Amino acid sequence: MNGDVLLRARGLTRRYRRAKTGLFEPKSFTNALEDADLDVREGSAVGIIGESGSGKSTLVRLLLALDTPTSGTVEFDGREVDAAASARRLHWLRRETGIVFQDPYASLDPRMSVGRIVGEPLWALGIEGDRRARVREVLEEVGLEAAMADRFPHEFSGGQRQRIALARALVHRPRLLVGDEPLSALDVTVRAQILQLIAELRARDGLTLIMVSHDIGVVQNLCDEVVVMKDGRIVEEGPTEKVLLQPQVAYTRRLLASIPVIEQGPRSS
Repeated sequence: MNGDVLLRARGLTRRYRRAKTGLFEPKSFTNALEDADLDVREGSAVGIIGESGSGKSTLVRLLLALDTPTSGTVEFDGREVDAAASARRLHWLRRETGIVFQDPYASLDPRMSVGRIVGEPLWALGIEGDRRARVREVLEEVGLEAAMADRFPHEFSGGQRQRIALARALVHRPRLLVGDEPLSALDVTVRAQILQLIAELRARDGLTLIMVSHDIGVVQNLCDEVVVMKDGRIVEEGPTEKVLLQPQVAYTRRLLASIPVIEQGPRSS
């Protein structure tokens, strides 16, 4: 791991307009995210924790230009991210990043074969080379068989579908992998398998990782640093061991006390 900042956010705010309950009610807004600053160093693994509604997913969406901030800036490797730009003008960012969502079935198009699902980023981003061979290769990297490319999502278990989603996120060899609660829909055994797989891939490829999770055990065993969020704000951040063992903020102490820690085994570096 080096000390270079790969992803930087400054003053990120996302404000949504509340629905009116009366004809003459004045406009009002709610802040899903407010004045967030974040540095993610290349090669690091950053966990983002907090209660539901704390702003975790909003922050991730803004970092990846999947939503447009009300104010604030995002830079990837020193280049400003313009979330309002066209899809084509954001190809450079899509090429550098991959994301795995929470529900491994809802995130996969049931009408498409696994090969088409996994290979979609290669075609969409215009990445040259033997694309079918790369699809077969990445399926094997995530613990599936290359021949499974001809099958469809409904033919797989939940754990296998999440491996397919992970393969799609990695097929174009991104520098940054983001997981938005990617393990929460899986049972404990499968969760541990996917966690170990992510750790192995990160160690092998030098991936930078952002992991949003309710499971403190996942963050404890996978992440070097942790960010704690509450009501749309970052309230504490720092090295994982320090924040989890010696939290400085009362909210962090309450959060840790309320969530059981699931031991996942030794954390990979």
